Amino acid sequence: MAGNNANEIRVAGTGRVLVAPLNTAVPTDTTAPWAAGWKDLGFTGNDGVKFTKKDKIDQVETWQSTSPARLVYSQRDLTVKFGLLQLNEDTVPFFFGSGSVEETSTSGTFSYDLSTQAVADERMLGIEFTDGAAVKYRFIVPRGQVTDNEDLTLVNTAAIKLAVTYTALAPTDGSPLATWLMTDPSYATA
Repeated sequence: MAGNNANEIRVAGTGRVLVAPLNTAVPTDTTAPWAAGWKDLGFTGNDGVKFTKKDKIDQVETWQSTSPARLVYSQRDLTVKFGLLQLNEDTVPFFFGSGSVEETSTSGTFSYDLSTQAVADERMLGIEFTDGAAVKYRFIVPRGQVTDNEDLTLVNTAAIKLAVTYTALAPTDGSPLATWLMTDPSYATA
């Protein structure tokens, strides 16, 4: 609907962040359950999830004009930033980039080894949020990995936060970089 319409303002009231191994089945709508293999990463920081899409556009300059004659898209970056508040067998390897948490020979003691070698840790990412009972969004990235981490700070005045930047990578099968699924009456066509 054109013009001012307060019914089209969305607030991501509550949501969640999920990850899965590459090629895990994705939901085809906002009501289908997430397939086996998707892991809910739990509580995230109050600053929520931040999406950034940046296109690099190169200008073609000509001798005949002071204005560009053409624009050429040379790069597209899509990143998702968030901070995980839970420490467990899913979040720690996601933050550090690969590996797994293993139980040691001492019952109840666990270990995570950070490799000396950087290893590609590509995963799928799912973001889901609702705004009331009638509006639900899902954002799915079929391929990407954590490319940046914020400092992990240990203090006695705040929760530990595993803050990451996840970067979408071009799917190898030519599918979209990311997909939005929406159950939202704002998109109904007349």
